[in-house]
Amino acid sequence: MNTSWKSKLTSSLFVLPYLLLFTIFLLVPIIYGAWMSLNNWDLLNPVHEFVGLKNYVKIFDTDSYISKLFLEGLQNTLQFVLYSVPLLVAVGLALALLINSLPGKFKGFFRTVYFIPYSVSVSVVAIVWLWLLDTNSGLINQYLLKAGISGIPWLTDLPWAWISLVIATLWWTIGFNMVIFINALNDVPEELYEAGALDGASRWQRFVHITLPSIRPTMLFVLITSTIASFNIYGQPFLMTRGGPGTETKVLLMNIVDEAFEQRQLGNAAAMSLMMALIMIIISIIQLRITNRRE
Repeated sequence: MNTSWKSKLTSSLFVLPYLLLFTIFLLVPIIYGAWMSLNNWDLLNPVHEFVGLKNYVKIFDTDSYISKLFLEGLQNTLQFVLYSVPLLVAVGLALALLINSLPGKFKGFFRTVYFIPYSVSVSVVAIVWLWLLDTNSGLINQYLLKAGISGIPWLTDLPWAWISLVIATLWWTIGFNMVIFINALNDVPEELYEAGALDGASRWQRFVHITLPSIRPTMLFVLITSTIASFNIYGQPFLMTRGGPGTETKVLLMNIVDEAFEQRQLGNAAAMSLMMALIMIIISIIQLRITNRRE
């Protein structure tokens, strides 16, 4: 019993640092944000009136500006999710397959090259792509003009603004998904491919009937994490398009930040944030259910 007690204590001590960080930086802010959403919380007013669910009701009240702010931001965010997530999954898998097919001495080099953008901050990503895509002085438009082609309004017109945001995000984050897929592909037993080849299966058939089923859990993980990351987009549209043209690329997080720090209404912003989190949870559950049914 004494040895068992000591073993449990030792195990608990290993978990304790994570538990403390989880409590301080995640659990406490969530609880505090939930409490904030139940109050009329003006940054300049030291008195915060308790209003219950009133801030949540505003989100569904079509006469409230909060409802318009939330729904417009949500619509733009969902657009970005629909545009970006399929590419983040498909291109990540394609790159992983490509690198796995290279000779061993080249694998490490290209894996590093594709992963490097993931290690830089969103501000660096925005600076790089603004330099490339600026309508008047961007490098790409300069080359197009030299070729006798009129410049493209990458950041100031639709659908180019969305295309630019998706390309920048893909370049920035694809390395993470690629590495995850490479690790999954390396775990697929080589004997399965050899057996498929002996049975006369083509490369495409081996990919469909061996590779995809073997990495299905990893694909689900990448799908859910990519969806959550795309739902939380903020830096790219804020720094590259400023939400334009008009408010066409002004995503939900931008509206939440504006409500919190420009309008100084933290209660409304907290309610919008929690509703956004709830929507992400629902989408993740739907993805899990659909994948389980297919299995």
